[in-house]
Amino acid sequence: MVEVTNVLLSGVVGSTAYGLATPESDVDRLAVFAAPTVLFHGLRPPTGKQATRVSTDPDVTRHEAGKFAGLCLGVNPTVTELLWLEEYETCTELGERLVGIRESFLSARRVRDAYYGYAVSQFRRLENREDGSFSADTRKRTAKHARHLARLVHQGLDLYRTGRLTVRLADPQWYRDFGERVAAGEVDVAKTLLAEGEAGFDAARTPLPERPEEEVVEAWLIDVRAAFLSAARA
Repeated sequence: MVEVTNVLLSGVVGSTAYGLATPESDVDRLAVFAAPTVLFHGLRPPTGKQATRVSTDPDVTRHEAGKFAGLCLGVNPTVTELLWLEEYETCTELGERLVGIRESFLSARRVRDAYYGYAVSQFRRLENREDGSFSADTRKRTAKHARHLARLVHQGLDLYRTGRLTVRLADPQWYRDFGERVAAGEVDVAKTLLAEGEAGFDAARTPLPERPEEEVVEAWLIDVRAAFLSAARA
């Protein structure tokens, strides 16, 4: 198991970053770390599941630099947002450079597929109920899914139209109210929002390229590997 060392970039993400946190919400953190380069020469390199470490109390997800880069090239919304925060808890020189190339990870098709696709998956969670109603036990979770469905549609469309991601929501109360409406049984408003989002993507013009600038990302990753080439084995 690779030890988490050499944290390059970290910050608070999730509901706190969006402005949707409640007193009961956990504070979620996301970090990028660099494993010693020598570990990639062995039988079990820190890739795949081995390249992510998740801890609780506090809630922190840490991705090794190579895996983080791959997830961002796929425009994974929960990972991509780290590069667009207003402030960071840890930001080294390599972390600052990573933020500086954030636009290189973006591509039009992946932004649409990722954000709209995640929103659709949230809707399926709302729709897959046996009796067509919400129990008291599931209402809070349902409201959360609905809030994030709306957030994904709006953030994704804005990113698609402008080429920039705004993490902090302009009107968090709107999303809270939307979530409560859906949790109260108005599932059709979520379905309507999805349809409007799809139409918005279809009609929008985007400054995003067809493909990400992988050579820029690769150059950064090679520099990360060079920086930790002589690091001691974990």
